Parts: sequence; structure tokens; C-alpha cells
Amino acid sequence: MKKLIALFATTAVASGSAMGAIALSGAASISYDDNGSSASVTKYDADLTIVGTAGTTTYTTSMDIDGGTDGSASTTINNTDVNVTAATLATTIGPVTISADMYDENDAATVSSTGGLITDSGDNRSISISLDAPIGDATIALDDSGDVTVTGTFSGVTVSHTMQDGTDTTSGSASIAGMDITLTNDAGATEWTLGTTVAGTAVTLGSDKAVTATFGVTGNTVVVSHTAERAAVTSATSSTKHTTAQKNAYTTVAVSRDLTSGATLSATYNTFDDSLTLKAAVAF
Repeated sequence: MKKLIALFATTAVASGSAMGAIALSGAASISYDDNGSSASVTKYDADLTIVGTAGTTTYTTSMDIDGGTDGSASTTINNTDVNVTAATLATTIGPVTISADMYDENDAATVSSTGGLITDSGDNRSISISLDAPIGDATIALDDSGDVTVTGTFSGVTVSHTMQDGTDTTSGSASIAGMDITLTNDAGATEWTLGTTVAGTAVTLGSDKAVTATFGVTGNTVVVSHTAERAAVTSATSSTKHTTAQKNAYTTVAVSRDLTSGATLSATYNTFDDSLTLKAAVAF
């Protein structure tokens, strides 16, 4: 009997230690969209993330736990009670980081004809080994694909350059005189954003002619966004990444308010289909 009690006590301690290294987080929401002149749709979403840590090793898994439906049958992915959306195991040994992506997105992916997202074919699981070595004010990293990335911050400007076969990428960001600037050149295609705050209104302008203005106080905000017309991309390239369907320009106005209960209520009007969406969400 004493041995059984001791064994139970040891098991309880081990379980308690394991639980102490596990972190849970998630979010849940419900929204009603009148869809303008089309039939209204009610959507549900609940997600859970579990992170387990032991020393320098971390395992992360994310799940969609609302049954896999968002209210539209055309975008249902594996309509079961729980859908795994990510699974990653990573560890660090000195300057070497090893990361294993154990979830194959293509096993459950549904392609959207208008969203512009088409996943690569084949098995998306992979293992990445990277080496981080500081060189003065810069850091150099090498991964298993042969890409070399150099990152550093000089006089307040952060620059990152990735050298890869025929498709080098350079990005930079800086805050100058109250203006936030980002610039990215990917295989010759350049994108940029400019952001600043004027009279309490945060304004962001992008190279794709998109404009966003956010004003209000914390917990009670209004966001006005304008998205320019999108041209059709019939074939994916190193710069366009994915094929996309043509889409007309549209503007959204979103009003959001935090409640003392911990939930957030929001209302979004979209000129693209003249629709109004009401949403209640909570995160933990």
C-alpha cells in the first residue's frame, strides 16, 4: 500500500509539473451578416492554441473547435468536431534552431476562387535548421533550404536581406519624424507603406493604393479602409505568389467597442456588397 501511495504521489507531481509548462489561449466569436441583397449568413468561430514548453523545446498546436464550418458550405474544411490547423515542434541548441512543421495544410485545404490563396501542391510538412550568428550589429542566419538572411538595425533603421536562388528579398523599416515607413523588394517587385498620426487619427497608405484611417480611444474605435481595384492574376509568379480573380474597389467602415464583460462588439459596413456585419467576440 505504501508503495502504491508513493507511486501515486510521484505521478501526481509529474503531472503537475507538466501542466505547469502548458499554456492555453483561444478566441470565440459569432457574427451576423445581412449580406446586402443576398441571403443573410450567421457565422461561428472558436479556436484553441496549446503551447507546451520543456527547457528550450516548445510544441505548439492550434485547432478550430467549432465543427469546421463558418456558415458557408463552399468554404467548409473537414467538417468534424475538431480541426487541427497547425502543429510545430521547435528547439534551440546554442546558436542552432531546429523547427519541425508537422501539419500538412494541403491535406485539408480548400481553395478560394476570390480570395487569391492557392496552396502549394504536395506535402507541406518540413524541418528547418537555422544558424544565428551575430556579426557586429547584424545577425546572419542560414536554413536548410540554403537561404541566407542578414538582419540588423542601423541608426534606427531595421534592414533584412535574404539571399536565395534568383529571388532575393530585401525589407526595411524605420520611424522618422513621426512617420512609420516600410519597404520590401521581393524578386524585383517593390511594396511600401507609410503610416502617421494626424490629430489623433492614424492613417496608413500602401503602394497598392489602399488607405486606412483609425480614430477613437482605446476600446472604442472606428476604422475606415479603402481597398483599390484588384486586377486578375492568371498565373502565379515569384512576385505575385498566387493567382487572383479581379475584384472591384470597395470601402469598409468598422465600429468596435470593448465591453466590461471582456467581450468585443463590432459592426462593419462594406460597400462592395452593401452589407452590414454584426459580431461579438471574446479572447482568452
